[in-house]
Amino acid sequence: MTLEPTTLDQAIALARQFGATRLILFGSAGYSLREARDVDLACEGVEGWKLYELAARLEEVIGAPMDLVPLTPPTRFTRYIEAHGRRLL
Repeated sequence: MTLEPTTLDQAIALARQFGATRLILFGSAGYSLREARDVDLACEGVEGWKLYELAARLEEVIGAPMDLVPLTPPTRFTRYIEAHGRRLL
């Protein structure tokens, strides 16, 4: 899978439309956009069903399997994402 920077820009713009205040890329795509098997994103500022709606729309924009996890409430996993992920927004 090859994830183009313009696709990331579209994903960031979409997340902003949904009210995201932070968006972090993590997992294999966080290390290499060309070698990633899927796209893992963490988001803050979007809650409830809107988070699921955003995930579906992001998957359409990205055109690849993806996961979207909330950054709140903070957990050991979200702290790991914040420490090791690539902040997009």
